[in-house]
Amino acid sequence: MNKAFQFFKEVRQETDKVTWPTRRETLITSGAVFVMVILAAIFFLIVDYFLWLGVNATLGLGS
Repeated sequence: MNKAFQFFKEVRQETDKVTWPTRRETLITSGAVFVMVILAAIFFLIVDYFLWLGVNATLGLGS
């Protein structure tokens, strides 16, 4: 029981040392992530479309 208590005490001490981001930093970082995900999705949509066109033109599947 004493080891478990000591473990949780040390965990608490370590979490007090962590520098947590502010609400503003979290919102800015989250916004940047969402923007990059949308840009990546658009990029891969365009690349996929051109690859689809190339495969259809090469194999003649659209005729």
